[in-house]
Amino acid sequence: MTDDEIRFAAGAIRDADSVVAMTGAGVSTASGIPDFRSEDGIWQEYDPMDFHISRFEADPEGFWEERVEMVEDLFGDGFQPNPAHEALADLETAGHLDALITQNIDGLHQDAGNEEVIEVHGNGQRVACYDCDRTFEADGVYDRVRSGAVPPRCPRCDGLLKPDVVLFGEQLPEYPLFRAQSLSERADLFLVVGSSLTVEPAASFPRTAADAGATLCIVNLDRTDLSDRAEYDFRADVTEVLPALRDAVQEGS
Repeated sequence: MTDDEIRFAAGAIRDADSVVAMTGAGVSTASGIPDFRSEDGIWQEYDPMDFHISRFEADPEGFWEERVEMVEDLFGDGFQPNPAHEALADLETAGHLDALITQNIDGLHQDAGNEEVIEVHGNGQRVACYDCDRTFEADGVYDRVRSGAVPPRCPRCDGLLKPDVVLFGEQLPEYPLFRAQSLSERADLFLVVGSSLTVEPAASFPRTAADAGATLCIVNLDRTDLSDRAEYDFRADVTEVLPALRDAVQEGS
């Protein structure tokens, strides 16, 4: 990563009419949140089939007990947005980022200040009623589970509550996918941050943008399948590159 590369990429962001970002696990792991699929990831310690939609439907009590155990064991309650989150929020506030698509479920982009966030895998800070679709803050529901109210039920209709995330065996939500696809097709510059671009359909969004003529900028520690198509390919720490990009964009404004 050189100063000239940062300056040129910042100029492209500044000059674009529409900038869309997409973030993956590499942004969350920089805040200390474990990822799911790596050698040290969550699914090495827990059986993913215990969190399948069929398990939730057949054994909601066991599902919720193990869900709370996993969240307490792996996530705790002390995670905060990191400099990459903050830089993306600053770019949106300054008018240089139209929307942010994320594969992450931790809600840290909103905590950092981003408002236009498309969550294609849901948000673990919420729960949703399986019957009436109303959503609620997750903290209170987790407290109820810890106190023995298992499975937790909707205070409005008494339906089962489930984490407002996409479980194994579930389809991704249609509207966020539609928005992400539409934004990708219209983007002048597409910024990928902390994603290996191996999980579909999220990996298709930057490809769609590039096919439509967008400038592609990738920030990831490792090479991706779209690295050869990227005008800017920063293989470096997201918490270093994103603040540098933000500063360079602001300095040139």
